[in-house]
Amino acid sequence: MSDALDQAQRFLRLAALLAVILAAVAVGLSSRRFMQRHLDGCAVMRCLGAGQAQVLRLFVGEFLLFGLIAALAGSALGWLTQFVLAGILAEVVATSLPTPSLLPLAHGVAVGLVLLVGFALPQLLRLGAVPTLRVLRRELGGVEPVSGAAWLAGAAALLAIIFWIAADLRLGLMVAGGFGVALGVFALAARLVLGLAARLRAGGPAGGWRYGLAALGRRMGGSVIQATALGVGLTALLLLTLIRSDLLDTWRQTAPPDAPNRFVINIQPDQQEGVRGVFRAAGMAEPELLPMIRGRMTTINGQAVDPEAFEDRRTRRLAEREFNLSYGSRLSGGNQVVAGQWHGEAQTPQFSVEEGLARTFSLKLGDVVAFEIAGQTVEAPITSVRKLDWDSMRVNFFFIASPGVLDGHPASLITSFHLPPEQHALTARLVGEFPNLSVIDIAAVLAQVQAMMDKLVLVVQFVFGFSLAAGLVVLYAALQATHDEREYELAMLRTLGARNRQVRHALLAEFLVLGAVAGVLAGIGASAIGWVLADQVFRMDYLPGLLPVASGALLGALGVLAGGWLGVRRLLARPPLASLRALG
Repeated sequence: MSDALDQAQRFLRLAALLAVILAAVAVGLSSRRFMQRHLDGCAVMRCLGAGQAQVLRLFVGEFLLFGLIAALAGSALGWLTQFVLAGILAEVVATSLPTPSLLPLAHGVAVGLVLLVGFALPQLLRLGAVPTLRVLRRELGGVEPVSGAAWLAGAAALLAIIFWIAADLRLGLMVAGGFGVALGVFALAARLVLGLAARLRAGGPAGGWRYGLAALGRRMGGSVIQATALGVGLTALLLLTLIRSDLLDTWRQTAPPDAPNRFVINIQPDQQEGVRGVFRAAGMAEPELLPMIRGRMTTINGQAVDPEAFEDRRTRRLAEREFNLSYGSRLSGGNQVVAGQWHGEAQTPQFSVEEGLARTFSLKLGDVVAFEIAGQTVEAPITSVRKLDWDSMRVNFFFIASPGVLDGHPASLITSFHLPPEQHALTARLVGEFPNLSVIDIAAVLAQVQAMMDKLVLVVQFVFGFSLAAGLVVLYAALQATHDEREYELAMLRTLGARNRQVRHALLAEFLVLGAVAGVLAGIGASAIGWVLADQVFRMDYLPGLLPVASGALLGALGVLAGGWLGVRRLLARPPLASLRALG
């Protein structure tokens, strides 16, 4: 149950991280368009005597006021959402949750303002530094060196927020590194593919389609920015839909419906055949009977184990208790050797240790561990480290010795099995024939775990919905990034005699290629990031398929086509002269 809660927390933090990254991209794209639309106005203001500081204060103040209102509204929505989540978890949490404090409100406002300043300020600095000569020469107004420094400051602020929200170095590194690499790869791949598409226009169909492909190459800078932003947005959307669904399904299946729900302990060695016979008579598979010996860990490499020397409470409890030890030559199901070599039939004294316990006590291959068993000391070196699937509910041991090490010590046998409801009488028969056995029914615990995981999945999906909305905002901002340039080009084409059919074909070609390129890149990126997160953060076996790539290409092409067409269709009905006048 603790593992389920930890995994839910990681999923929720992943949703928050994706929302933060998407918000940063959306702010950067929107402020870029705002800057481009106001360069001329700022140049006129400078000509009329406004100083650089005055222009900068005007726009920074406007953005801060708007950002504060938006951050307060979003934080209030998130704060109220807590009550919805508490209602969903009411059946799982057997107590009334405390009223949420106002601290999350402050956190939300702080995150919103930091993202706004970090990704809008570089564009506002360009507005403040626009030269007065831009009134006469429209090509002036490039990126100032201070803007580059501001972008670095914004990226540093975003990284700080990512690691703060993640509260987990591994999760923060995976998400930040994954999207950082994706940005670079997307930009490079988009530059190559779009350049190739522009060069291949000569062999394509005649008419507007050829012009649409040419437009991608002519606006290469804007097209690459659009494709990269669309790729990042679609990557997040695919992570929030297909990859998220796969990860949640994998997580939900960690405790399968046929997991063992009964444990039997205190089986004596001479009762093995009789216990197996009861299962055979009931038509059930014979369970695996494993030896279990109680022992207390006394020394590690000759140094006495002192529970008080450990700061962690769980480590102290483990050091104080007796361990359940086992022995055998066969590696049981759910065990995987991750370091060293399994002892097998070796007769030399050896121990295999579970990797979590090895990490807790800083044990490594070659360390000699001693146990006190019924007044006798048994020691052996560690020759292998095992990874266990604890969620399988099978019988597992922290330490397993090689054959011969624990022979002669008092041992009982233990097993676990899944008891179907129709075989309920098996338990009574087993205890009736062997009164010394203890049968532990954990079906209620498993049912509670399954119910809790279903509720947690619902909570995670609810929170992921907010990140999904942020992804849609990024897609809209990316499509609007070159709206003004496209409006000017369409007006010029129609002024020079292009027909509406030719213009429509040009737009369709541009949107389809742009969306398909971004979608394919997003599918590959989402699959790679999802695989890394599953392996390194969520500790789950996940192998991505081709569905995210195919879905990304289809979603990208159709989404960009639909969104782009909705944004420009009114331009086809607008007189070219009106567009040229509106654009100055």
